Amino acid sequence: MGTTTRSALEQEIDQLIRGEHGDPHRLLGRHGLEVRAYRPEASAMRVVEANGKKIDMRRLHPAGVFTAETTTDEPYRLEVDYPDGNTITVEDPYRFWPTLGELDQYLLGEGRHHRLWEVLGAHCRVHQDAYGTAFAVWAPNARAVRVVGDFNLWDGRVHPMRSMGSSGVWELFLPDVGPGCRYKFEVLTQQGHLLLKADPLAQQAELPPGTASVVTAPDRHQWGDGAWLAERDRQDFHRRPLSVYELHLGSWRRRTEEGGRPLTYDELAEELPAYAAEMGFTHVELMPVAEHPFGGSWGYQVSSYFAPTSRYGTPDGFRRLVDALHRRGIGVIVDWVPAHFPRDEWALARFDGTALYEHDDPRKGAHPDWGTLVFNFGRNEVRNFLISNALYWIEAFHIDGLRVDAVASMLYLDYSRKEGEWIPNEYGGRENIEAIEFLRELNDVVGSEHPGVMTIAEESTAWPGVSQPTGGGGLGFRFKWNMGWMHDTLEYFEKDAIYRRYHHDRLTFGLLYAFSEHFVLPFSHDEVVHGKGAMLTKMPGDDWQRFANLRALYGWMWAHPGKQLLFMGGEIGQWSEWSHDRSLDWHLLEWGSHRGVQELIRSLNLIYRDTPALWAEDFNPEGFRWIDASDSDSNVLSFLRFGDGKVMACVANLSPVVRHGYRIGLPEGGSWREVLNTDATIFGGSGVGNGGAVWASDHPWHGLAFSAEMTLPPLGVLWLAPES
Repeated sequence: MGTTTRSALEQEIDQLIRGEHGDPHRLLGRHGLEVRAYRPEASAMRVVEANGKKIDMRRLHPAGVFTAETTTDEPYRLEVDYPDGNTITVEDPYRFWPTLGELDQYLLGEGRHHRLWEVLGAHCRVHQDAYGTAFAVWAPNARAVRVVGDFNLWDGRVHPMRSMGSSGVWELFLPDVGPGCRYKFEVLTQQGHLLLKADPLAQQAELPPGTASVVTAPDRHQWGDGAWLAERDRQDFHRRPLSVYELHLGSWRRRTEEGGRPLTYDELAEELPAYAAEMGFTHVELMPVAEHPFGGSWGYQVSSYFAPTSRYGTPDGFRRLVDALHRRGIGVIVDWVPAHFPRDEWALARFDGTALYEHDDPRKGAHPDWGTLVFNFGRNEVRNFLISNALYWIEAFHIDGLRVDAVASMLYLDYSRKEGEWIPNEYGGRENIEAIEFLRELNDVVGSEHPGVMTIAEESTAWPGVSQPTGGGGLGFRFKWNMGWMHDTLEYFEKDAIYRRYHHDRLTFGLLYAFSEHFVLPFSHDEVVHGKGAMLTKMPGDDWQRFANLRALYGWMWAHPGKQLLFMGGEIGQWSEWSHDRSLDWHLLEWGSHRGVQELIRSLNLIYRDTPALWAEDFNPEGFRWIDASDSDSNVLSFLRFGDGKVMACVANLSPVVRHGYRIGLPEGGSWREVLNTDATIFGGSGVGNGGAVWASDHPWHGLAFSAEMTLPPLGVLWLAPES
């Protein structure tokens, strides 16, 4: 330390021993030819020079601080004796330069480091000719930070980290530490409290209920989806078919012969792509894949944003699952949760003893319904953390879409709060301006860097322009879940047919706003939990009517403007609600009625994908025309879909009676093929129909130049297309 006096040196050593030294490299490591080292409770230490020469070190402090003059400035190792007779030889972490450059630190402070996962967290690398792991964590208000783990017996005294100044980052390179080591950060707060925290940028976590982070090997997966990604980025997804199968990885299928355990990522890679492709879905949407503490949840309380949950395997295992889906032509959407995070003391909450990721004031920083904390979207580093995380899933795992959860809770300062429990914005309003700007920035960054990737908002209010470009004042999402359509449609179908005439508007109202956003029509996981019943049990009537109603509901949904999303189990007519600790009831497929529902979903998807009229103009009012929306007494509705020069007619009879000779107006004459009939026997129906086709004569009806008389099956939906 050059001119540093003995007393100053002693003060620094005392600070080190107390665990309060913010720059241990200034004290330890090589300084000229002098080497200083600290190993708690060591009885003796020696410097081992590159040529093998050993130099005894002189004790500076009884706690284990030693010094020695070396003969060369080349790399060295330390030989440490302990009172129990053990001797170990280790690299000295304090001889290494920082692994973060000045540009990284500058971008971190500006909140513009969009590849945050490349510099923070734990990274195996070769640094100054030594292999080890570089640790870095953002904790700007900490007095000191230490890294602890398997490699130092969780003793925070051994490895204090170096403060990187105004960036708020603490850094340390540990040679000889490699993949699989568990670790955490020991954070000393300004108040003197010691916190033990998981790494916010950890790319792997140990299996819950353990909470440690895990050092991860660099990505070794050899991707085989280059053709998929190239084609994805060329497509206009608004004018493409999108039919999404939403599933919870841990309860889709289980190994009953092995105690009902969940499938691993690799087992899912063998089974899920084939099933999704066979069923005709274009995409799967996976429930929150990021690590979360409680397995009985959906996973929306995320504790490690950069770590795929270890419940089903390793990060590379998850990569293999995504790759396998892509190779079968199936896109992958993951649920993403930037709205809030749990209060677990070992995770993000008050990370450095202050409200670092959250707001300090609970009127802005605490969510009353979920018992969680709200991100501080006004802080550059927090926005950077979240945007970087979104890009991480896209780039590290080739994800094709992010479904953003709980957007409404982000947009409104008074969301689920009573008077006095929230703070108005600077203009006195209830809009969360900081969250709005964050969402726009997120969507602009993703859209600019990955134009083929979708962002999808789960937003339950009438906020305008959710899926409109930010340049025009929108939020910039590519799609928005149509929660209003979902609730109205289910409310109608849950009614007994005799009462439906009084609720006819539930099915027609949605078309008044259907083209104001880029909508996804969701029958999601939220509709089959907490006593809401399964999709099948929502339907009224006896068992025959329940199945017929469910088939009609799906036939109506797939023909309606907008993209489709269906939660697992809905495609087999599951009777029971979702449960996290058991599989779907696949045994139901032994029954014809359940096989019929599954075959219907498969047929809907396959016909839909080959029918541009059902998706090419989903968001253009010219792609839709009512034939008749007014026959409430008969519970019959009919409409036309147009796209790429094609037309499809949809006729729904949502009454349990057969209607013979029912006249429907059509835009073309001649034969119209019965493309789909939800009452067909192959789907478990009664087989009432029109022998495969109807004939449209030049008899004007419903304002159209042609019309056809047809038989409408009970609780059935027909799709008709002109033979020409």
